[in-house]
Amino acid sequence: MVVRELLGDGPADVEIDGLAFDNRQVKPGTLFFCVPGFTRDGHDFAPDAVARGAVALVVERPLGLGVPEVRVDDVRAAMATAAARFHGDPTARLQVVGITGTNGKTTTAFLVREILEAAGIRTGLLGTVKSVIGGRERVLERTTPEAFDLQAAFAEMLEAGDRACVMEVSSHALELRRADAIHFATAVFTNLTQDHLDFHPTMEAYYEAKRRLFEADVATRAVNVDDPCGRRLAAEFPDAVTFAIDREADLRATEVHTSFAGSTFVLDGRRVSIPLPGRFNVANALAAIAAARALGVSHATAEAALQEAGRIPGRFEPVDEGQRFAVFVDYSHTPDSLENVLLAARELATGRVIAVFGAGGDRDRGKRPQMGEIGARLADVAIVTSDNPRSEDPEAIIDEVVAGAGREVEREVDRRRAIHAAIVLAERGDVVVIAGKGHELGQEFEGGRKEPFDDVAVAREALQAVLAP
Repeated sequence: MVVRELLGDGPADVEIDGLAFDNRQVKPGTLFFCVPGFTRDGHDFAPDAVARGAVALVVERPLGLGVPEVRVDDVRAAMATAAARFHGDPTARLQVVGITGTNGKTTTAFLVREILEAAGIRTGLLGTVKSVIGGRERVLERTTPEAFDLQAAFAEMLEAGDRACVMEVSSHALELRRADAIHFATAVFTNLTQDHLDFHPTMEAYYEAKRRLFEADVATRAVNVDDPCGRRLAAEFPDAVTFAIDREADLRATEVHTSFAGSTFVLDGRRVSIPLPGRFNVANALAAIAAARALGVSHATAEAALQEAGRIPGRFEPVDEGQRFAVFVDYSHTPDSLENVLLAARELATGRVIAVFGAGGDRDRGKRPQMGEIGARLADVAIVTSDNPRSEDPEAIIDEVVAGAGREVEREVDRRRAIHAAIVLAERGDVVVIAGKGHELGQEFEGGRKEPFDDVAVAREALQAVLAP
């Protein structure tokens, strides 16, 4: 945190009991950070923060509210530095594995944690599906929490006996400086495909946001060079450990085979088994092995842990009620992830591939026709439905998805009915893929309304209805 100057009235030396950037969270003794946001400016809420007991402010412009002010160039960046200092710089004593990329972060994070735990390293988790601190699970509001919450979580992990932490690092978090001031033992790059262009103005800006992780305080970098952006990143950081399936790399999987039971591949002359189907999961396993090796875990330990790894909620998750066809629920909500999942389904199917998918509202609209084209090309039966329409008209979103299909596809705006229709259609040997929401337990509509909805539960309900005597 580069302090430009100290301003305001009052003593320059004050005791700080807490940190906040939301004026509603201020208590007496709080240091309040005036964060300029996209729609609101924290400087406008500083008077209320002072009235609630803020003893000092971090600002980008003078306010003169009668308390000391620390002027900095970037309040968001200052938040991370201050949070780390306030909590005793916990990641200096915690081995942190940061995983970034468009797809594969969650699965890779789960696998890394499985390996580290098998190696006797008690490991926390911060990710999209859940967090684990000291062995206790919690639900997170976002993939990468704000800097205050992150550093508090790291400190709590240390106190609870964790020695390492695996965390997903989103591009939003990197751009908004939430991950600043973290000492990373390992940074992992999975891939980069179109997503979040409602937030990042261009794909280049999206790449540059991801690149921030590798510019940080990192001991070891691991990069997927099957991905074009991964090859670019590896060229920019020549010390990076590379992994791949289709290209030469430090860790390369060969003789890849996948089935309903999982996948196998050969690495360094040893056959590795994982209970996760799909080539994309082989790439995730390679990323996990690379991260674990960087922390000193042996190949044998990693191999044994991967063989026993559990399924990840909403990541190509099977739904089985004894039917003669397969049903998978997956979080794939980008063109590349949908393509990977449907290709995996095609490898497994002896019959047809039936896909239920859509696109989210108030998000990158450029993905929609691409999703339509991929679904129509790779599925024998494509049913386009609602995802999380948010403030947009669900039918209008479906129109944009269908516009890219290039052939006639089915459409059903009601997601529950779409899932039921797919399962009613399925026959022996078919594979049904329900894509887009994965582990999510709600569907988001206009005005912030969120209705309970679980793809796995709805698929199970439909299967039970179909199989009922």
